[in-house]
Amino acid sequence: MLFNSLNFAIFLPIIFLLYWFVVNKSLKSQNILLLLASYFFYACWDWRFLFLLIFSTALDFFSGLKIAESRSQTTRKFWFWLSISINLGFLGVFKYYNFFIKSFSEGVANFGLHINPLTLDILLPVGISFYTFHGLSYVIDIYKERIPAEKNIVDYSVFVSFFPLLVAGPIERATHLLPQIKQERIFNYEKAVDGLRQILWGLFKKIVIADQCAQYANNIFDHSAEYSGSTLVLGAVFFTFQIYGDFSGYSDIAIGTARLFGIDLLRNFAFPYFSRDIAEFWRRWHISLSSWFRDYLYIPLGGSKVGMWKKIRNTFIIFLVSGFWHGANWTFIIWGLLHALYIIPSIIFETNRKNIDIVAKGKILPGIKEVFQIALTFGLVVFAWIFFRANNVEHALDYISNIFSDSLFTYPKYDGDDFQKKFFLLLSVFMIVEWCGREDQFAIAKFGLKWKPVFRYLFYYIIIIAVFWFSGKEEQFIYFQF
Repeated sequence: MLFNSLNFAIFLPIIFLLYWFVVNKSLKSQNILLLLASYFFYACWDWRFLFLLIFSTALDFFSGLKIAESRSQTTRKFWFWLSISINLGFLGVFKYYNFFIKSFSEGVANFGLHINPLTLDILLPVGISFYTFHGLSYVIDIYKERIPAEKNIVDYSVFVSFFPLLVAGPIERATHLLPQIKQERIFNYEKAVDGLRQILWGLFKKIVIADQCAQYANNIFDHSAEYSGSTLVLGAVFFTFQIYGDFSGYSDIAIGTARLFGIDLLRNFAFPYFSRDIAEFWRRWHISLSSWFRDYLYIPLGGSKVGMWKKIRNTFIIFLVSGFWHGANWTFIIWGLLHALYIIPSIIFETNRKNIDIVAKGKILPGIKEVFQIALTFGLVVFAWIFFRANNVEHALDYISNIFSDSLFTYPKYDGDDFQKKFFLLLSVFMIVEWCGREDQFAIAKFGLKWKPVFRYLFYYIIIIAVFWFSGKEEQFIYFQF
């Protein structure tokens, strides 16, 4: 069930009304309703994989209990590694088995050995990377004695499978979400309205920005040999806005939907394309994943409290794993390693914590230096996205080599130039709104609140009309494949 579908537009109000007007007097009943709604939401994708989600949930729940109850360190380690191994095993089989077996086959072929690898013709369970990481962080936190084990399986199951975040995040922590699930929730009108506002902006990002950019980006990438270098640059820029509008749009809808039920999810994006360096970009892009790797991989490896060479090693490991998390393709690994190379200078010269505050905070426009920094960072990010979007490494290299040709300095040509110019105007307006709202949780959180009601609601109606105007085929969200 897609957020941008008619089915979800029917599903959400029904669950909302049942939640606040039918089972509102019992926290237990509310949580049961959320769990059943979440399982129904997930089963709409493929009901067969619902059993995998339930098994994974039960495994981590009972492993957590056993770890907490055990006085023997040997027993604690047994249940800890059992949970970790099975979870990563499922992830490995469904997501990475074919990649490893094909890579091995191609590798030995270089030595004259030819084998016919046995590949698995199976679908990737939607959201498996996200709910697996929910369970992993929970078990790790119990093992490290950071949190107690949850004894209510319904509450824990809601934590793992809460439908707004189930298939594409944010990646939640038990320390943040579980206490909210166990706490009585009272309807808050202001929070609900704010949630609706964030949902609206998320739909705008997805339908108006991401889906329209996708049409251009897909055509240019799929026929890259036919276009000039300048047009290929345009294609990379279109994909840059596509993936941002798509993924941050999903996060906005997820966070806004959760707020309708009185629950606050972790922030996942903080206007990353206004970053002044790569370190800042990664503090603002897919925040829940970046912080997950920081807390459960980077810091255990020693983090920044080690010598310079180990800092560099840890940085490469974290970005290698981040790239691999995104998919079983060498393009994702190269994308991750590129970002590691980008960030290494700031590690060496210890400038990675330089740009902590919001760019041009309290100002209308950034300074010249900040403009240059943002442009440079944006250019590096766009270049890396080429590998992320390309079908394979060869495609990415051909795409880049075609960019750096004489045609790079020609005027970009693309079918439908008239609409393209109008869309650039729309994209510019979008970025202006994002810039104006960069100090808030999402762009229109406080946009127009000081205006007269007639102008404020006119602004909202314009967004709604744009969403319906550009809506057509229900397009999936990019991160469903991860």
